[in-house]
Amino acid sequence: MEREVDARGLLCPEPVLLTRQVLAGMNEGKVRVLVSNMAARENVTRLAENKGWRVEAATLGEDMELLLIK
Repeated sequence: MEREVDARGLLCPEPVLLTRQVLAGMNEGKVRVLVSNMAARENVTRLAENKGWRVEAATLGEDMELLLIK
């Protein structure tokens, strides 16, 4: 099951908090997280990796996509 967190335009800690809520209800799967600044990308990546998720990052124009996989 794939879920999505659209945190574009939000400043930390909001992207991390939104992502944490989604991950709390999942043991495996994919979560697509959209962010619009480097701090959010780094913080969401750190959160996911600390919880055992693999992170694949891509740039989408001015935004960034993080695909969290477990």
